[in-house]
Amino acid sequence: MTIEKIDTLVVGAGQAGVAMSEHLSNNDVPHLVLERSRIAERWRTGRWDSLVANGPAWHDRFPGMEFSDADPEAFVSKEKVADYFEEYAKKFKAPIRCGVDVTKVTRNAGRAGFTVETSEGVIEANNVVAATGAFQNPVIPPVVPKDASVMQMHSFDYRNPGQLPDGAVLVVGAGSSGAQIADELMRSGKKVYLSVGPHDRPPRAYRNRDFVWWLGVLGLWDVAAITPGREHVTISVSGAHGGVTVDFRELANEGMTLVGMTQTYNDGVMRFASDLVDNVNNGDANYLSMLDAADEYIERNGLNLPEEPEARVIGADPLCMTDPLQELDLAAAGVTSIIWATGFSQDFSWLEVDALDDAGRPKHQRGVSSEPGIYFLGLPWQSRRGSTFIWGVWHDAKHVSDHIATQRKYVSYSNPADEQG
Repeated sequence: MTIEKIDTLVVGAGQAGVAMSEHLSNNDVPHLVLERSRIAERWRTGRWDSLVANGPAWHDRFPGMEFSDADPEAFVSKEKVADYFEEYAKKFKAPIRCGVDVTKVTRNAGRAGFTVETSEGVIEANNVVAATGAFQNPVIPPVVPKDASVMQMHSFDYRNPGQLPDGAVLVVGAGSSGAQIADELMRSGKKVYLSVGPHDRPPRAYRNRDFVWWLGVLGLWDVAAITPGREHVTISVSGAHGGVTVDFRELANEGMTLVGMTQTYNDGVMRFASDLVDNVNNGDANYLSMLDAADEYIERNGLNLPEEPEARVIGADPLCMTDPLQELDLAAAGVTSIIWATGFSQDFSWLEVDALDDAGRPKHQRGVSSEPGIYFLGLPWQSRRGSTFIWGVWHDAKHVSDHIATQRKYVSYSNPADEQG
């Protein structure tokens, strides 16, 4: 049987895989990208119907191409984001092979490289880049039994309000996904309970600049490590409805009931932590600190940007905060469904090499793993805060590609004395 050989094999053709392919092409590294579905498949079928990008089109893109037929300040639809990556791949003729699943990677014994088993046969590669991203396996905490008399789904499987049965809904998780889905369900006429945990709540825009611009000029995209104790703090930001600041007090005043972090379930009753007020207040403090930093930057640099005093107005606490629910009888409250916006876990079990720790997490430095020849791309905080964002993964891909190109030069080095021997 003929075994296909390639210098570098990239697994995954989402934003990480496409970026990786571009930089490998620029470095003249022979490579192949394998994708189990279609290019940017998760943007098409792993998101809800109404999702738009969380950043404006001028920012959430690769440096080499703008979005076609889109206002630079617009928040483009998920389909348009997927189309963008397809067009980008065509732009430099990326060697992407779709419909191929990678099942196992092992190091070759006594010779260089790796053997890669796929659904279409075996490939041998000198290098393997795991570009499968940060959002692989949806995580639903084992709180409510699967046989409970309430429909449960992860935000990954949510598409639109029509999927859910009649009745109220509990959304667990108030990051970008949870906040947007809860808002959409409330706008559809459903009674919504939203379980709010620790979060950052940046302004969508302030003083005529989007928050992604503020993160840039303030150097916050380039923060290299998570502050200890904030590993599970999510960001609640949205591009929906033209881009508005997520305001939990406002959502509550419009009819949503906020509750604290979901803790336990027993005999049809969900119990919540008594942390709702602290979580919302801490989110407000994060919001105001961003305004303070922006004001200081404007004054320090003498910028002529319009003042926005109304942005500092924080509304009064709604009833669900002044008298928060500690428990909720789901049946009595008419709750017939739960949406878990509780994040994802990574699965690199197909990598049977010494590149993972005991918990299955990548051992790496900026994507260069502890196993020579194995690389990662698209990981949260791979090199900085912005690593999982579209533009951030592009810059991380350049670093990984440059490392591969440098290693190729070392491997190809030949000392004349070797031949004489």
